[in-house]
Amino acid sequence: MAEDKNIQDSQSPEISDQGERVVSIFIQDEMKKSYIDYAMSVIVGRALPDARDGLKPVHRRILFSMKEAGITYDKPYKKSARIVGDVLGKYHPHGDMAVYDSIVRMVQDFSLRYPLIDGQGNFGSIDGDSAAAMRYTEIRMDRISEEMLEDIDKETVNFRPNYDGSLSEPVVLPAKLPNLLINGSTGIAVGMATNMAPHNIGEVIDAILMTIENPEVPLRDLMEVIKGPDFPTAGMIMGTQGILDAYRTGRGRIKVRAVASIEEMKADKHRIIVTELPYQVNKAKLIENIALLVREKKIAGISDLRDESDRDGIRIVIELSRNTNPNIILNQLYKHTQMQTTFGIINLALVDDVPKVLNLKDILKIYLDHRIDVIHKRSQFELNKAEKRAHILNGLKIALDHIDEVISLIRASSTTEEAKLGLIEKFPLDEIQAKAILEMRLQRLTGLERKKIDEEYDELLNTIKKLQEILGSLDKKYEIIHQELIALKEQYADKRKTVIKRSSYEIEDEDLVPEEDVVVTITHDGYIKRLPQDTYSSQHRGGRGILGIETKEGDFVENIFVASTHDDLLFFTNKGRVYCQKVYEIPQASRHSRGKAIVNLLDLKDEFITAMIPISEFSEDSYLLMATKQGTVKKCQLSEFSNLRKTGIIAISLNDEDELSNVILTDSSRDVILVSRNGKAIRFSESDVRTMGRTARGVRGMKLDGDDMVVSIDVVDEDDSTLLTVTEKGFGKRTRFGEYRTMRRGGRGVMTIVTSIRNGHVVNIKSVKDNDEVMLTTSEGIIIRIPVKDIRIQGRNTQGVKIMHVRSDDKVVDVAKIRAED
Repeated sequence: MAEDKNIQDSQSPEISDQGERVVSIFIQDEMKKSYIDYAMSVIVGRALPDARDGLKPVHRRILFSMKEAGITYDKPYKKSARIVGDVLGKYHPHGDMAVYDSIVRMVQDFSLRYPLIDGQGNFGSIDGDSAAAMRYTEIRMDRISEEMLEDIDKETVNFRPNYDGSLSEPVVLPAKLPNLLINGSTGIAVGMATNMAPHNIGEVIDAILMTIENPEVPLRDLMEVIKGPDFPTAGMIMGTQGILDAYRTGRGRIKVRAVASIEEMKADKHRIIVTELPYQVNKAKLIENIALLVREKKIAGISDLRDESDRDGIRIVIELSRNTNPNIILNQLYKHTQMQTTFGIINLALVDDVPKVLNLKDILKIYLDHRIDVIHKRSQFELNKAEKRAHILNGLKIALDHIDEVISLIRASSTTEEAKLGLIEKFPLDEIQAKAILEMRLQRLTGLERKKIDEEYDELLNTIKKLQEILGSLDKKYEIIHQELIALKEQYADKRKTVIKRSSYEIEDEDLVPEEDVVVTITHDGYIKRLPQDTYSSQHRGGRGILGIETKEGDFVENIFVASTHDDLLFFTNKGRVYCQKVYEIPQASRHSRGKAIVNLLDLKDEFITAMIPISEFSEDSYLLMATKQGTVKKCQLSEFSNLRKTGIIAISLNDEDELSNVILTDSSRDVILVSRNGKAIRFSESDVRTMGRTARGVRGMKLDGDDMVVSIDVVDEDDSTLLTVTEKGFGKRTRFGEYRTMRRGGRGVMTIVTSIRNGHVVNIKSVKDNDEVMLTTSEGIIIRIPVKDIRIQGRNTQGVKIMHVRSDDKVVDVAKIRAED
């Protein structure tokens, strides 16, 4: 209690030595109160628009001041400095540049969808150039601004004192124009911000008319007419989900993309022409950013970049090098520059001086409620004016009906006041009517003038009746709004500028990579890399090949194959697990480089890669056929591997001594051939192997003798293919599939090649066609690429011919096939 008393005492007023009244308060209380006052001042008085007219105070004051000064669209231009001075001196004491910057934005056709001020002079550019000083530029109201101020002199809106109490300013404008939606608004207050997108006036008016007809109209129906934002710089909106979110909740994120076309030039060259930019993107900075990306080699293939924009519109020309894929470059530009931006919609506006996030239906309702209020006040003003005039005309009619008596009374009166009192006493007139009679000119006594008074009176009675009907009927008010909106649409509606693509296209990393075939190699120690396929030119059979990889001592190349950069690459390990990686994610290296350790790409667990399968599509009709070293085979649907975890999943369960040897992609309708290290082969139908789950062990595919083991498996194609068998010493041969009869799986098979010290054990087999090519790699990284037709066709019981010269301390470790269509 004592503490509370001390606090109270510390806040009680004291009298200083100078006689001043001093109040002690806690600093935290004063800071809190002052900051809240400041925040509300910024929110209400500067940063946020009013939901009714869509204007911030500074914009409202500029338009009202220009209206007062008569600087309308049909009058000559006046210096901007003159208007800035008027606004500062009368209504907005916040600095001249704050006012002039607002005027500049209201002039710019790339900032506002429908500019409110018509400017003459330099008002800046989309390149970020500043406007000329206010003493050089001239402005006047744009025609469309008249719709914002119409009827402001008919007591349609409330006025309040200006900052020094010497004048009055409108709290809000009558705003026949739905300005909040058509021009949007941007502002940062204290603790909140607004970012409202501009829209097409024709679409907005159609939505308002739809709301008048059915106040409970569903949002989906409104979106049939309001397609989405319509930016002054045009551009292209990707997808409708962000628009739907913004219209439903008041917040949404939309992707806006530059409009670009690809033109073909001479000598296999292309160029990209950019003609529209996303809203609020600085063109000069965009070009500078593109040039920087080219210099830093983040985007390769751009040979020239220039800005050919003029008064007819934007035109950025990006010329590409020869044989550069223009679609890839365009996707890279969308990904890495402001040629694609995200516009975050926040529909925050003041409703009764309280900031609120508004959805589309809220905004339309607030506009309609405001217009109903304006029409009611306007009708009341006009009714009062008509009734006053009718009252006077009624007095004039009474005077004309008794004109001789009125003239005699006036002539007999010594003063005006006496005449007025005499008229009031003798006739049923009040002071206003008597005064009007005394002020009436003699010309009104003619018959023609009498007729005009009668006609005017009758017309006023009809007007009064109509105004009373309007005041008493909400439907009448909506009818007036309907007519006004139709007139606005006829006068100001234009075509939509921004195109909306219904489906949102996300630029994935894959879209930035050219689709091309590459050679992937992996070493025994787990180093992997990719190179363009044309790195290895074709040689004749028996050549020495070229160095495809430099291996460290003790390491050797174990796998090689050809795949597309856009393929998914399934890595099968000796322990029966499978991992997935995009081919383009494998680092590209030079021909002599070892590549990157595969453990940096895959989460391997004490295992190594034994098979790799490139997959372009995870089809339900495709299957994976696996073979283990001990002769087990297993068939799985490919679709079971479509969603692989980074840590990998089980592809086949193995015995402790067994390992996965090879995997092939099949359609489950043909024969397959299984080949062992010692040159045995067995052919059987895939139908002999039932489809199993991922964790199954499989069934016996081939019986093996002694230390023999399965090295490979492939699909039989008897039409125009042969079976290529390659051995460690660089020997090989092709054999027709007809020489291998179909057996039941599980047998020992037949001889496919005679293995010996001369040619070594079997390394791999491939089903090949005459116009295919194959690539052989040795453990020391020597790679040769040779045409299949150079390899002789021989019977099963032969040793083959030399297809690659291999050093005595080296050996062939893998074979990759390059299809003719590649």
